[in-house]
Amino acid sequence: MKKKLDLNNPLTFNEKLQWLKINDHNPLYSKLADKYSMRQYIKNKIGDEYLFPLVGGPWSKFNDIDFEKLPDKFVLKCNHDSGSVVICNNKAKFNIKKAKKKINKSLKRNYYYHSREWPYKSIKPLIIAEKYMADKSNNTLTDYKFMCFHGEVKSIFTCTERFSKDGLKVSFFDLDWNMQSFERHYPKSKKKIPPPINLKQMINLSEKLSKGIPFIRVDLYEINKRIYFGEFTFYPGSGMEEFIPDYWDYTFGKWIDLKKLSKKK
Repeated sequence: MKKKLDLNNPLTFNEKLQWLKINDHNPLYSKLADKYSMRQYIKNKIGDEYLFPLVGGPWSKFNDIDFEKLPDKFVLKCNHDSGSVVICNNKAKFNIKKAKKKINKSLKRNYYYHSREWPYKSIKPLIIAEKYMADKSNNTLTDYKFMCFHGEVKSIFTCTERFSKDGLKVSFFDLDWNMQSFERHYPKSKKKIPPPINLKQMINLSEKLSKGIPFIRVDLYEINKRIYFGEFTFYPGSGMEEFIPDYWDYTFGKWIDLKKLSKKK
């Protein structure tokens, strides 16, 4: 970030994320960071109709996967880290050897050691297979990410054009779906991004799921007009992605009230 980290008096969003890594060790967070155990939390809070259907697993070893029992299309992912996703949209052409290499590499990794995101530290690595989901109107899915501060959505952003020539675009919106002028680490899209049909319900669900947590990002998808839950993120960019202009780092930081956390203790 090219600036000194102040943990005694953190003010910015990125500083407060580092403070939370060190000081806010609610055991619930590990269950929510675990992409398998969090399914029970979602079921209890809002219902399992918002979960991607499981088609296989969990498995502790790649060799335990019986691919003959899996459908023609599926998504493999590990429960304990970020980015270990393998998509199969045609089992006849699926490169099992390549998938095994990626998954096995992930199983050996403890994501905590990357930047001390402690909720990942004690998660037992597993592999799960989820149903392959695609929107009928668009082959690519838009990530809708709801930034929740003390159980209240304050900002929303989308991840689009992930596989485009120019790369990922991250665009921020207010709750009325007005695109914001600032950027965070990645450029915003120059395209018009329509709001999800179920925007108000998505905000409502995000607030239900984030209640009692000082900050958490709730990732949702809208597929064929239905809402699906993606994942929870406690430390976006691990608290190391800059805002442009820097003013917004302080604005987001004000929305995390560390005094509320101290009072609970």
